Amino acid sequence: MDLRLVSHVLFLRAALRKRDRWDAARIAAHQDHALKELRRAAYAGSEFYRRHHAGLHDAPLDQLPPVTKADLMEHFDEAITTPDLTLAELEEHLRSLAGSGGDPGRPWRGRWWAAATAGTTGRRGIFVWNRAEWASVLASYARANDWAGISAGLTRPLKVALVSSRVPTHQSAVLGASVRSRMIRTLRLDVTAPMDENVAALNRFQPRILVGYASALKPLAAEQQAGRLHIAPQGVMSASEVLSPHAASELEAAWGRAPFDVYAATETAGIASPCTYRNRHIYEDLVIVEPVNQAGNPVPAGTTGARLLVTVLFSRTLPLIRYEMSDTVRLGGRGCPCGRSFTILEGIEGRIEDVLQLPGRTGTAHVHPNVFHRVLDQAAIAGWQVVQEPSGLRILLAGLTSGQSVEGVRAAVADALVTAGAVNTSLEVKVVERLERTALGKAPLVRALKES
Repeated sequence: MDLRLVSHVLFLRAALRKRDRWDAARIAAHQDHALKELRRAAYAGSEFYRRHHAGLHDAPLDQLPPVTKADLMEHFDEAITTPDLTLAELEEHLRSLAGSGGDPGRPWRGRWWAAATAGTTGRRGIFVWNRAEWASVLASYARANDWAGISAGLTRPLKVALVSSRVPTHQSAVLGASVRSRMIRTLRLDVTAPMDENVAALNRFQPRILVGYASALKPLAAEQQAGRLHIAPQGVMSASEVLSPHAASELEAAWGRAPFDVYAATETAGIASPCTYRNRHIYEDLVIVEPVNQAGNPVPAGTTGARLLVTVLFSRTLPLIRYEMSDTVRLGGRGCPCGRSFTILEGIEGRIEDVLQLPGRTGTAHVHPNVFHRVLDQAAIAGWQVVQEPSGLRILLAGLTSGQSVEGVRAAVADALVTAGAVNTSLEVKVVERLERTALGKAPLVRALKES
């Protein structure tokens, strides 16, 4: 691990721990100051933001137009604040990294860390960080361990197993390679590798922290319950996919403690994570989150937004100001037995793309993933997927639980769809050994039909 990066991360972690004692007023004051600094840097260095916010440079945040991933990628060379980088150069670097199997934790040109999204919700995004920004990214992920009460140091190094993507351009791979050191031993496992290989590797490694996609942790929990996996992690952390209450209960049954559901994204790094009371707190000192309705207006606490706008307060190389994410989240209030005043994230209900549009009785029926959770959580041993195709829905079950049958599942889903207002939907139900995964190893629960 880069020694300068290590020292910077350790400094930031100490600073972040002090912020745990901030009250709501101190958090708001910090956000106000950090936002002014971010906008000053963006307007000084980014032609895109000067133009995008024309006439609004002194306007309140909620009056600024949102920015989409497509906006940023289309105008990347104008959006970025350094003349040293272009989108073409970054794309070539990532292609080379993927082709050569190089070390993603080593800074490119000695200065930059880069990662790409899979593009499952549209155009692939490429994001880049300088040393100070990458230290903030690492510190934000380390905060999840701190809030979970998992300590680390020279006398008790962390042993972290990451079961996600080993594609070197994915942020989890860059992250895992960056933190590898004497204090943090890491085992990076490919979620698409044969289960027996991953089980054997975990049994040898015996991680203190097990981190992975929800779709990777659920089958591992089944392996633990079956007696083939023998690990006793101090903490189990789910990230990058929605963790359903049913899946969380299965992880708790396997390892004796509730998992920590970490909310993060490639663009933002950590957004929220649970304390030891399992209340997820927003990292309000690092990001400003705005759940909004379809019209782009803010929704009150306790209401699920149609999408999410995120402002990353430490982003400078590629500023993210009211960056639009398709996640649908619900914020709560403040106050927690842990003593932190950061706003509580009450719920993450997935992405807009997870809501299927199916033929309905009087037009189009919008079917939320919860319709499928209620039936399929109990039916599949190691997870499920609903894939929308032109001919109907293809339902994949990774094993069937006792007492279930393919025909019974098909009938139950058909009834649930009718209750949700959908009609004349063809259903194909298959039991499979493995779920279908994206290029970055994720197994989305619901995959809507892509527009041609």
